[in-house]
Amino acid sequence: MTWREVFGHDEPYPEQADGIDTAVETADDGGFTVIEGACGTGKTMLALTAGIDRVRDPDSPYERVVVLTSVKQQLRQFEDDLWTINANLPDEWRPVSGLTLVGKSDVCPYSRERVAGVDDSNVYERCEGLRERTRNLASESGPTTASALAGEARRAQTGLADTGASGPSYLQTASEPTPYLPEMPEHGDTEFCPFYAQFLDDLPEDGDPVEAVPFDFEDAGVLEPADLVSLSAGFGTCPHSTMGAVLPHVEVVLGNYYHAFDPTTVATFTGTLVDETTFLVCDEAHMLEPRVRDLVSSGVGDRSLRDAENELTRVIQPVEFDDAGRETRGSTADADLVRGELKKSDVTLRELKETREFLRDLREELDRRVVAHLDSELPDWRADLTRLDDAEIPLRDPEAPAVDEISEWAEEASYDGGTWVRAETVGAVVGRILNSAEEDDKRRAAPGVGRVLGEWYRCDHERYFRELELERTWDEMEPPDSWRRAYNARLALYNCVPSDAIGDRLAEFGGGVLMSATLAPMDIFRTVSGLDALAESGRPVEERTYGLTFPEENRASFAVDAPKFTYANRGAPDEENPTRQAYEDAVSEVAQSPGNVLVGMPSYGEAEWMAGVLERRVDKPVLLDESSDDGTTESLKAEFFGGEGKVLVTSLRGTLTEGVDYRGDRLSAAVVCGVPLVNTSSPRTKAVKTAYDREFGDVPADEASGGTRGASTSRSGFETALTVPAVRKARQAIGRVIRGDDEVGVRVFVDARYARESWNGVREYFPEYEREEFQPVSPDMLGFGLERFWSGR
Repeated sequence: MTWREVFGHDEPYPEQADGIDTAVETADDGGFTVIEGACGTGKTMLALTAGIDRVRDPDSPYERVVVLTSVKQQLRQFEDDLWTINANLPDEWRPVSGLTLVGKSDVCPYSRERVAGVDDSNVYERCEGLRERTRNLASESGPTTASALAGEARRAQTGLADTGASGPSYLQTASEPTPYLPEMPEHGDTEFCPFYAQFLDDLPEDGDPVEAVPFDFEDAGVLEPADLVSLSAGFGTCPHSTMGAVLPHVEVVLGNYYHAFDPTTVATFTGTLVDETTFLVCDEAHMLEPRVRDLVSSGVGDRSLRDAENELTRVIQPVEFDDAGRETRGSTADADLVRGELKKSDVTLRELKETREFLRDLREELDRRVVAHLDSELPDWRADLTRLDDAEIPLRDPEAPAVDEISEWAEEASYDGGTWVRAETVGAVVGRILNSAEEDDKRRAAPGVGRVLGEWYRCDHERYFRELELERTWDEMEPPDSWRRAYNARLALYNCVPSDAIGDRLAEFGGGVLMSATLAPMDIFRTVSGLDALAESGRPVEERTYGLTFPEENRASFAVDAPKFTYANRGAPDEENPTRQAYEDAVSEVAQSPGNVLVGMPSYGEAEWMAGVLERRVDKPVLLDESSDDGTTESLKAEFFGGEGKVLVTSLRGTLTEGVDYRGDRLSAAVVCGVPLVNTSSPRTKAVKTAYDREFGDVPADEASGGTRGASTSRSGFETALTVPAVRKARQAIGRVIRGDDEVGVRVFVDARYARESWNGVREYFPEYEREEFQPVSPDMLGFGLERFWSGR
C-alpha cells in the first residue's frame, strides 16, 4: 500500500505530497515534522494521511493516530476529513476507526437529559460518587453483584409497566431508549448507577475492558459522541466507560491538549495513548505553549483551604471523641474507620492535626496579605466591596527570581519542607476516608490542596512564579466588611517556561506532526516547544513552510504605515488625536469592501471604540463581539454569516479570529489594528518575560526567519514570550480570508510595526512569503489600492 490509497481526494497539492512524504519518513525515524501551512492548504488531510498510512503499514510500530487541537471547530474538520478518507478507501479495505473524546457531561445519559439531579455543574462529583457506591455494592464483600444491580434497575422499568402506568417511563437519550427509569435507582438506601453496573457486569475478569463494549466499533468508521451514547446507553451500559475501553483500540483518536498534556487527565483516562506506538498530530500548534503552560500551572483557593481544613476536622474528631469517651458529632466517619485507614497509610493522627494547623495559619497569612494590599491600593474598600476588581499580588519581585514570601513566612513559622510535602499524603488519606464514610458525591478539597502544597515546595523559583490572585466573586454568607464576600483569593503557582513539560511529553510519543498556519519564526517555536531539546537527544525534527498557492490575483495584501497603535500614541478611547483618526480612516475604507469584513482590535475595549466609529461612518450593519459565553458567540457568528454584508469587530485575543471557518463568501476582508500584546504591566507577564530572558536569552536568531539580525544576536524574553505570540494572533486573523482557489479577498495590517523595519517592528516575525506579499503602503494610498483591487473583480 502507499499513502495515496489513504489520501481522501483524487490528487494532493504539491505541498501536501511533500508534507506527507516528509512526515512519513521522519516518523519512521522516531521524529516530528513541523509544518507551517497557510489556511486552506490541506494540513488536516496531510496529517491524517501520513498517520493512517503508518498505522495501516504492517511493518510500522504505530498503532494509532492521536490528534490534538485547541479549537472545537478544528475537531469537526478532522472528523469531516476522516469521513472523506473512509468514503474513498479501496473497496477491499475496512474503514478507518475513529473516536472523538468529550467530557462526562456530553455522554452521561443523566447529565444529557438533566435528570436524577445530574447536570453540567455536578456531573463529575455525582459520577465518581455513584461509581464508588456501585463498586462497593458489587464488590466481593458487597451485598450483591453488578449483574443483580443492573437487573434490579431493569426490573424497576418492567414493574412500572405492569402497574399500567401510562406513557413512556424509560430514560431516553441521543434518540435512543434506555432500559432504565429516569430516576436514579437504589439498592436498599444506597443510590447506584445502573449504566456503570452493567459495564462492570460485562467486564471480563482478567481480559481487556474492550470486551465489555456491546457493539462493533472497528467497522463503524468515525464514532462521534452521539453515536457512542446511543449505542452504549441503548444497551444499558455506561457511555463514558465504553469510551475509555475503546480508546486504545481505535485507529484515530480526536481530542484536545488536555488529553496528552494535563497530568491528571493522562493519569486517570488517556494514559494508554501516551507511548511510542502513537503517531501524534498537534494542530493549531502555535497554541501549544500557552495551553500547556496553563495545564502544568496550578493553584489553590482560599475556599479550598477552608474546606480542606474542615475535612481534616471531620476525620480527626471521631478519634478524639472516641478517646475521650464522647459521642462523635459533625462527622459520619467512625473512629475505627479512621484508625484503620491511618494505619494502612502510615499517617498519624498527630500529622493530621499538624496539617490542619498549617492550613489554618496559611489562611490567616493569606488574609493578612490581602487586607494589606487592599488597604494600600484602596483604603476605604470596606465601604463598598462592589468596587473591587480582579488583582494580582506578587509574592516576589517578578523580575528577580527568588524564594517567595509565603515560603519564607512558612519557614519563619517553623513549617519546614516536610510540612508542605506531608500535606499531599494527608490530603489523599482524608479524601479516601470521607469518600468511604459520606455518600454526598462532593469532590473532596483535601487531596487537591495537598497536591498543590507539595508542588509549591518542590518547584523551583526561577521557572515558577508564585502570586496571590484575587478573583471577583460574591458570597453573601461572608461578613459585609470582609474581602471574602467579594473575592476568592488563590495561591497561584505559575509555570513560566513550559518547554520542558512539552518536550518531555512529546518524547513519549513515537513521532508525528506539529502544524499551524502561524508558527514563524521557526527557531522560536522549536525552542519554546521543547523540540530543540528533543533534536539534541537524537530525535529528528524536520521543518516545512508552505505559503498560499491560490491565485495571487484573487487577493490584495497591505501593511499600512500608520502611527503605531500603542497607548502612548492613541491615548484613551474617548480621545481625539491623529493616531486614532488614522485608524478610523483606514478601517472605514476597508469596511466599505463588498461582503463581510472582520476587524481585529488589540482588546475588547478598543473593539467597542471601533464599532462605534464604524456605526457612524459605514453604511453596513456593525456587529460587536464582547467577551461572552460560547452560546452568545455562536449566535453572533450565525448573524454575521447570514444575509447581506456586515462588519464584525472583535478582539484579536478573542475566539473569532482563529479556528473559525470563514470559507466561501463568509469573509471578503480582514483588517488588523495594532499588535495585540498582553498587558505588560502584569506581574505574571513580567515574570514570564524574565524567565524567558534567563532561559532563552542566548538562543541565536535564525536568519531565515528575519534576516535583520546577526547570528550572534540573542532573542530577548520580550520578543520570545510576548511579541511573537502577539504577531501570531494577528496573522491568524488575517488568514481567515483566503482559504480556497476561488476565494477573493483583502488582507490589511494597520500599524507601522507591520510596515517598517524598526527597533520594535514585527515584519521580521513573518515568514518570507508574507513579507513579500504585505508590501508597505502609506495611509493615503490604501483607498486607492482597495478601489483598484475591487474594481478589477
